[in-house]
Amino acid sequence: MLKVTQQPDVISFGGGLPAPELFPCREIAECTRDVMDRYGASALQYSVTEGIPEMRSWVASRLSPRFGREIAAHEVLVANGSQQGLDLIGKIFIDPGDHIVLENPSYLGAIQAFDAYEARYLTVETDEDGIVPESLERVLDTADPFPKFLYLIPNFQNPTGRTLAGPRREQIVRICEHYELPIVEDDPYGELRFDGEQLAPLASYARSGAVIYLGTGSKIVAPGMRVAWFVISDEEVREKIVLAKQGADLHSGTLAQYVFHAYVSTPAFDEHVREIVRTYRARRDCMHGALREFAPPLVQFNRPQGGMFLWARVPGADTNELLKVSTRERVVFVPGESFYPGRDVRDGMRLNFSNSSEEKIQTGIQRLCRAIEEA
Repeated sequence: MLKVTQQPDVISFGGGLPAPELFPCREIAECTRDVMDRYGASALQYSVTEGIPEMRSWVASRLSPRFGREIAAHEVLVANGSQQGLDLIGKIFIDPGDHIVLENPSYLGAIQAFDAYEARYLTVETDEDGIVPESLERVLDTADPFPKFLYLIPNFQNPTGRTLAGPRREQIVRICEHYELPIVEDDPYGELRFDGEQLAPLASYARSGAVIYLGTGSKIVAPGMRVAWFVISDEEVREKIVLAKQGADLHSGTLAQYVFHAYVSTPAFDEHVREIVRTYRARRDCMHGALREFAPPLVQFNRPQGGMFLWARVPGADTNELLKVSTRERVVFVPGESFYPGRDVRDGMRLNFSNSSEEKIQTGIQRLCRAIEEA
């Protein structure tokens, strides 16, 4: 697929990429100059593993209203991208053969991170409102060995774009507290809401501190800066993450943290996020409208309330084979099989709308629908 997407006439819905034309290049350049003028060599020196104090305080301040409580800066740890966060969680929790509970389908990057530590997976049923609580209880009742944690993306999930319904959030936290099961709440897309009201994070319902929250700047500033964060109220877990990160890279890049903090502290930042949301909303609407117009009747697809992905199913089809046909039509996507830990469901496909113009989306969906009809 990578070879194909390098060809200029191919339209790709395959990557999980933000729109590069929205990156704040000029502002980042200005902030870099300001940081060097202000901090000089300090911005290029080694720093503390937990992250520079300015970054930790900004994350705490930004998330406190969403959490419904005052987050202390010492609860925040800066990571080198949220993918490193997943790796560090795997490193401190997983021994070979341990069970992890996942949504089905789930984020491929998390599966890859946990595979490195030889995890096994217990999957929970999901529907258009996310994890089904009753299914989670059944899984935990019968699990042997008992799993190490539940991993989920509650907002605009990758790959499906689904959002965990508000009433289910506290219910899932209470179930996990009853079983003493930690939760890893991965929230890379939480600020990219197009429709409806902002929903409280699962971490806001936790009484025991057993929710590890992951956030990132990759979707609201730029992924190349590799600035992400944990919020961990459990001191023991936090200390173990710090030790694991010291062994991995000592600390996240000092200059990147200073520049990131300088930019997100400007008045332009919030308007920048609003511009991303407006652009992605229009592209979501374009893709959904094109599917309604051109997709054969058997194709099923959703309309996510935010994020970067739309999920489609072609019942009875193998989308790995469909990809071969669509490649001839000069359009590609990610087949759904990779997102199922058991690799046992093959009729889905993840469609990324954030990285293509509306014109390309319209053309690409027409090509994809021709491929579906041909296949």
